[in-house]
Amino acid sequence: MIETDVIIIGAGAAGLMCAIEAGKRARRVRVLDHANKAGKKILMSGGGRCNFTNYFIEPGHFISTNPDFCKSPLSRYSPWDFLALIEKYRIAFHEKDHGQLFCNESARSILAMLLSECAQAGVIVQLNTRIDAIERLAKQFYIKTGNGGFVCKSLVIATGGLSIPKMGATPLGYKIAEQFGIPVVSTRAGLVPLTLHPADKDKLSPLSGIAQPCLISNKNQSFQENILFTHRGLSGPAVLQISSYWQPGEELIVNLLPQVILSAELKSKRRQKIKSTLKTILDNYLPRRLIRCLLNEDLLNLSLQDLSDRQLQQISDQLQNWSIRPNGTEGYRTAEVTLGGVDCNAISSKTMESKKIAGLYFIGEVMDVTGWLGGYNFQWAWSSGWCAGQYV
Repeated sequence: MIETDVIIIGAGAAGLMCAIEAGKRARRVRVLDHANKAGKKILMSGGGRCNFTNYFIEPGHFISTNPDFCKSPLSRYSPWDFLALIEKYRIAFHEKDHGQLFCNESARSILAMLLSECAQAGVIVQLNTRIDAIERLAKQFYIKTGNGGFVCKSLVIATGGLSIPKMGATPLGYKIAEQFGIPVVSTRAGLVPLTLHPADKDKLSPLSGIAQPCLISNKNQSFQENILFTHRGLSGPAVLQISSYWQPGEELIVNLLPQVILSAELKSKRRQKIKSTLKTILDNYLPRRLIRCLLNEDLLNLSLQDLSDRQLQQISDQLQNWSIRPNGTEGYRTAEVTLGGVDCNAISSKTMESKKIAGLYFIGEVMDVTGWLGGYNFQWAWSSGWCAGQYV
């Protein structure tokens, strides 16, 4: 039996950040993880370069049944605080679109930084350790593992969500919450490619590999990013973003030319007596395969002079108001995050401690807080982990 002050279950972004902060407070901290390596999602994120935060972190970029919950943690540990740590370790980084920040080299530098901070704070990171049972004993927790038993005063659940099971994702965190009577908001895959009904899949599969800037919308949200056609369905940043807001059976509207008013441009060219066929004109706007998939070949072979105002409007609507009803998502297998999780209404936004069970904390993706694509979920991990680390 090993006795310590703080046990953190999960050696990911949130767990390591919490461990660092608790260790700085001279707390005896041990991080337990069933994996053989810490920070696996850190290493694979951003194509191996880790999109570690975003310049434009705002509460409105997070999804939760309690949308105000994330405000306090995000304000108390901001992207600028994490950047100070990055700069302390002289990790070179760059900004991509929409304020996304990536390492110039490898995500390994972020993990090495976190593990170095853990070591300096006296944190023990114990891997290959399966959690078998957890019990509440008076004012302490007993954790039974495949590598012996542990007793602690503060227990932090940083187990992540269900996304990418091949990386070791499990429902352990939700089961722990339910064991202690803490509600869990139903979970589903987020930031995930969408699949298509068979007829649409057959029609669109020849477009596999095409990426096109677009504006994609549903009743509640819209995103202007690239859409990527795949042999399974639709992906790319625009689709991943809207997937977190999409509901089964719902229609999506795609504007493939968000920067122009196509009907007006086509009418203008017609007034100029341009004699080119419609397909020749449209080839200047969109990939040829995409045009021929969405518009009738007989129509494409007509001259602009042969097309009526009504036809030009219908053509524009097909390309700028294209309606598609996805069949579903690819699920947790390819999802970047998990929507839903431990109910924020049961947790203190100041301390990350359960309101019901003293000494029990939840941080990171296991909670019902899900960010947009682009570094938001890592910032939530850093912020929630930091906050818990001040109190455990």
